Amino acid sequence: MKNNQPLRIYIDMDGVLADFKSAADELKKKLPMNSENLKFDEILDFSTFKPMKDAIESVYKIIDMGHDVFIASTPPWNNPDAWGQKRNWIEEHLPELERKIILTHRKDLLIGDILIDDTDYRGQKDFKGTWMHFEPSEGADWPFMVKKIEELTCAIGLQYVTAFDPSESRKKWMDSHEKVCK
Repeated sequence: MKNNQPLRIYIDMDGVLADFKSAADELKKKLPMNSENLKFDEILDFSTFKPMKDAIESVYKIIDMGHDVFIASTPPWNNPDAWGQKRNWIEEHLPELERKIILTHRKDLLIGDILIDDTDYRGQKDFKGTWMHFEPSEGADWPFMVKKIEELTCAIGLQYVTAFDPSESRKKWMDSHEKVCK
């Protein structure tokens, strides 16, 4: 990490930004009892997932700190439709990042400062920067992530303004998600 330079931060999607577990649980309720062997990542529509608690607001806080934020997600290999569904989810919930999506099965190949991810079996442990394990049940939730990144931001001497003039895409998002923002 360089002084006065924005951090390059990668954020995983499923289980970090988008609530995969809730979508799978809802589908389980609708399916017959013998559906235990289903691979939910092969049948769910990723564009319909609800955002994780505090995720959208937290990503915007990190962007407002001046950092270079990307989505780094692993799409299921046997569900090619999921690739576009993930892009559609980002366009709806984080439009400023719609052209900053990296789909990869090897997160250790990413070059950056921070990787926020909830799993450790796609190269996360070998990421050359800092892997921040997202685990809300252990206190490593979005407020924790934002706090740690704020601390790093101050430590590297990056100046940021907490009050911002939102972009047109963010204004559109804020208007369409009024309940979330107010």
